[in-house]
Amino acid sequence: MPFQQGSARTRQRTVLLVGIAVLLAALVLAVVLASLLTHGKHEVSPKMLKWKDRGTTKNLQEVILGRCYNYITAQYPELGDKDCLKIWESLKDAFIYKNPCNITTEDYQPLMELASHPIPCNKSLFWSKTGDLVHRYTKSNQNFLTLEDTLLGYMADRVSWCGDPSAPGINYESCPKRSECESNPGSVFWKMASKMFAEAACGVVQVMLNGSVEAGAFRSSSIFGSIEVFNLNPDKVSEVHIWLMHDLGGPQSESCSGHSIKRLISILEERNLKVICEDNYRPVQLLQCVHNPDHTDCRLCTNST
Repeated sequence: MPFQQGSARTRQRTVLLVGIAVLLAALVLAVVLASLLTHGKHEVSPKMLKWKDRGTTKNLQEVILGRCYNYITAQYPELGDKDCLKIWESLKDAFIYKNPCNITTEDYQPLMELASHPIPCNKSLFWSKTGDLVHRYTKSNQNFLTLEDTLLGYMADRVSWCGDPSAPGINYESCPKRSECESNPGSVFWKMASKMFAEAACGVVQVMLNGSVEAGAFRSSSIFGSIEVFNLNPDKVSEVHIWLMHDLGGPQSESCSGHSIKRLISILEERNLKVICEDNYRPVQLLQCVHNPDHTDCRLCTNST
């Protein structure tokens, strides 16, 4: 009997040890599988991909806050009630720790509401392919505002940002271009800001286009052609003035009677907007000549006075 009882205890110990061994083996297997799965996720994580555009601007927080404080204190003190810290936090929350190809308009809505401000009538100036010239003009003539002269545009101009699901949540190495994914942080931001800028326009609206672009001054694929044109409110906007500028000495690919301008005028008139187009709007042309006074085009301009 004692021998049989000893054998039973031995069998019980053996079964127990085998059970523990099986449990340990299962735990080890689970850990290995989890490691493999986690490793697989890192393989396809957006951070592991090399995007084609530049990464998040270094010291982004300081840049955004500095521009915000400068705007509301030095340039437009009437906007002094804006909370720059909240504006920065809402921008950060829109993209940090998020897949940079999956940004939505809802992500930016709090920012748009915090940073928006009224645009005086007759001051809205839109542009396409005339970035340097149009901003030189608004710096010299305070009667007009581009999107980049609003608080939102001023803070974000020439700045880049995108997030990543893994720590630290911001990708400083690279960000996706629009050609890589449509719903990237930059594209979604500028589309929303442009739509809001167009909706706020009232009175006489100006648009500066480049008549030296071979493909045509008005492009349906541009932000102006695809978003801003269709968000001008005919009940608030009385006229649209097109300033068709040509590069000094550059090709005059298109005039106000050109094919793409006719298409733009047709779109605007269909929306019950009155349109006036002027080739080489003189105040802007004179600004071009300030930077190149000896150019032939400028001498002709001077002689005509």
